[in-house]
Amino acid sequence: MESTRRSVAKALSWRLLATAITTALVYAITGKGDFAAGIGLADTSIKLFIYFGHERLWNRIPYGRKDEQPEYFI
Repeated sequence: MESTRRSVAKALSWRLLATAITTALVYAITGKGDFAAGIGLADTSIKLFIYFGHERLWNRIPYGRKDEQPEYFI
């Protein structure tokens, strides 16, 4: 299971990349830097919390996980 700290780090790093993509796309379409930055920040504000909750929820779901028992050598 991942720690909360790791989930936060993953959420932040992904959102930085996604914000850059969204901002660049809006700027390419509109040519308006202030508007593009506003959309990028709004998008990030909402999706950051949604992503974090999604990650934490998936940590509670056992689907696709294998129970790994430590091997002890005698």
